[in-house]
Amino acid sequence: MLTAGLATALVGAVAAPAAADTQPQPPESQAIVEELEGDGVFIDPSIDVIPEAEENALESSAAEADTPVYYVLLPSDSVASQTGMDALMNPVMEEVGDGLYGVVVGDQVFQVMSPNVEDTEAIRDAALQQGGDNQVDTLVAVPEAATEVQEAEEAGAVSAIVLLGLLLVIVAAGAWFVHSSRKKREAEKARQLEEIRQMATEDVVRLGEDVARLEIDVSKVDEATREDYTQAMDAYDQAKSLLDTIREPEQVRLVTSALEDGRYYMTATRARMNGDPVPERRGPCFFNPQHGPSVEDVTWAPPGGAPREVTACAACAQAVRTGGQPDVRLVEVGGERRPYYDAGPAYSPYASGYFGMNMMAGMFTGMMMGSMMGSMMGMGMGAGDVGAGGDVGGGGDFGGDFGGGDFGGFDF
Repeated sequence: MLTAGLATALVGAVAAPAAADTQPQPPESQAIVEELEGDGVFIDPSIDVIPEAEENALESSAAEADTPVYYVLLPSDSVASQTGMDALMNPVMEEVGDGLYGVVVGDQVFQVMSPNVEDTEAIRDAALQQGGDNQVDTLVAVPEAATEVQEAEEAGAVSAIVLLGLLLVIVAAGAWFVHSSRKKREAEKARQLEEIRQMATEDVVRLGEDVARLEIDVSKVDEATREDYTQAMDAYDQAKSLLDTIREPEQVRLVTSALEDGRYYMTATRARMNGDPVPERRGPCFFNPQHGPSVEDVTWAPPGGAPREVTACAACAQAVRTGGQPDVRLVEVGGERRPYYDAGPAYSPYASGYFGMNMMAGMFTGMMMGSMMGSMMGMGMGAGDVGAGGDVGGGGDFGGDFGGGDFGGFDF
């Protein structure tokens, strides 16, 4: 609902031309410019009566606004389209300058235009909400609406900056965590590699000492003895060479596999030199692979564990039968010595090179080493022959698979 004076003026402005069957003509742009540069308000002359209080309210609003604000009031149907509105107001805005232009056409059209402010549609909507049904109140609300929109945009920008900052903090924290975790894993891997390398070195030295004690003249032995001794020497040389190539804990398996070969062939060589039968090829002594090939299986239970059949050399087998303590292979783990089979998953490759997966499936199940059998299979250790254990993957518990605004519609 228009105020009484303004509504009467606007309706009267269109009645006479309609009676004469003519359309109101838009004013000249220059006329609008002159009025706006004066007091910031242009009221089309065809609008006969504007209450003085309302005209003063518009002029005061234009004068007091922080941002330049101009008001243009036109009679109904004087501008018939957005194209017509642009043709009228663009030259005005170009000459008057930056600011907000509140334009009313009759009682149907209200627009906020500007040569330098982008979100005029939001300002229009806010002004409509504040002005309610009163046309002049809506126009006067334009400066405050512009302030609200600007503050909302600034608050949104601040929120976006805060969110971006939080996101950057989260990303940086995540990157630091990943980097820190990687460094810790690398440090732990380096520590384990050094311990395993030292362990394998001790075994290689032990085999080398055994070879040196034999003192065999290959020119004075038969072909079979010479062949076994050559096999033992070749295995020892291979183990020494492989020590220099270990870069991953898993690679120690190749060293211990060569050591297992060397131990067996040393045993076979001694048997031939003593005139004894060559022993069958058996896995190493479970308690200490440095003891060489086992001679029998014994029932043994780890502390707090279930009994199981394990391979043993003669001395360790006797210790188990008499309730004594076998000579267990101890390794350095985090600064303390403990049995190699209780040293954790990093030592699984060490054992698999000696025993093969089939033997490990039975002997190590239930111990810390046995708990990593599945992981070892996943590392590619489940294919082919491994050490003395023969073909892997077919026995024990580990067989099987793994695997612009609207123009119109302004009702007051």
